[in-house]
Amino acid sequence: MKALRAAWRLWRVAIHLARGLWIIHRVFPRLSTAEQEARVQAWAITMLDRLAFQLVVRGQPSSGPVLLASNHISWADIVVMHAARHCRFISKDDVKHWPIVGTLATAAGTLYISRKSPRDAMRVVHHMVECLKAGDVLAVFPEGTTGDGSTLLPFHGNLLQAAISADAPVQPVALSFRDVATATRSVAPCYIGDDTLLESLWRTLRADTVQVVVEFGAPQWACGRDRRQWALELHTTIASLRSQT
Repeated sequence: MKALRAAWRLWRVAIHLARGLWIIHRVFPRLSTAEQEARVQAWAITMLDRLAFQLVVRGQPSSGPVLLASNHISWADIVVMHAARHCRFISKDDVKHWPIVGTLATAAGTLYISRKSPRDAMRVVHHMVECLKAGDVLAVFPEGTTGDGSTLLPFHGNLLQAAISADAPVQPVALSFRDVATATRSVAPCYIGDDTLLESLWRTLRADTVQVVVEFGAPQWACGRDRRQWALELHTTIASLRSQT
């Protein structure tokens, strides 16, 4: 029965992905930026329903300019964040070339960074500063990779320099996935170790209903901290927010 349910969910996910491509190519050209952002958020909310995720948002998402800093657990985190509050992600540049996903990510305003070139981080930071000064909502995963959700990996502070240079706040965000039936941490959406994207997706589709909690903390300014110190303190803040979910 779980396999049949997963297959049905997968079919609905595929249809919704196709609908997203249609919206990008046929509808987006006629929309304003604000209308595009609203469409992205609505599409993400529906995708969570197709994945059998129950979204719970706690706290108040900030308006731009702001840099959201969140822990990272799953490939689904980007969809979850878009559903909770539209934002522009900073992502590794190979995502841009992924079939379907790359097109959707680019249309959602993703900024790409090359991990092969250390100097590219400086270029992206400059671009982020421009976006923040223009009032955008950006989002980063300071861990730099996904964890299993039980603990936080060390935070990297390089991209926080954009908030310092733009004199913009950073809003800490804590994500967690929980099994609705057992009220315990769900590992179904995890994407770590030897997991492939398809394996993680199929495990997620086979799972019982998963509750995903997005906890927005209070925005904070650098107040003289450098990016490394700020990263350490954001790590502590997000760990505390996770303990409340």
